[in-house]
Amino acid sequence: MTATLLDPGTALIVVDLQKGIVGQPMAHPTDRVVARAAGLAAAFRRHGLPVVLVTVSGGAPGRTELRRNLGDRPPGWDELVPELQAQPGDHRIGKRTWGAFTATGLEGLLRALAATQVVIAGIATSIGVESTARQAYELGFNVTLARDAMTDFSAEAHDNSIQRIFPRLGETATADEIVALLDRRMA
Repeated sequence: MTATLLDPGTALIVVDLQKGIVGQPMAHPTDRVVARAAGLAAAFRRHGLPVVLVTVSGGAPGRTELRRNLGDRPPGWDELVPELQAQPGDHRIGKRTWGAFTATGLEGLLRALAATQVVIAGIATSIGVESTARQAYELGFNVTLARDAMTDFSAEAHDNSIQRIFPRLGETATADEIVALLDRRMA
């Protein structure tokens, strides 16, 4: 499947492409994921559309059976990777839960920007990306997921999100297909 349409008010949300996460072992090469997300960000900026760069700096409180022990995080752990070439006009959101909408003001920001659709990329597919996509869908945004601009700690979890969950939340496309839709729409 591929995305069919991008609304005039479309924003890009890049989830957790930060040094401490990108440096962990993933199912797919993170350099390719980062390069595709950076390409999306450049295209959105070129077309004057909002770019939202999300980082995580902690975790939600509460007990779980499986908890990632990140231990002492080194300095710079939560800094965006330089390949994204963050710009002063980009919007930055810090989060402490999986989804980028919880207690962050992201919904209000997108509404103020007249966004009706979001394109989502980042890490991890089944955690931050999927949670953000679920929240966006539940809030009434049209959702497009850049399936080759994301990866996960587990190939199985990544594939489950791509094949079973994302088609229920929106449309999927490659980063190149999304850029082509942007270019056609803005031509």
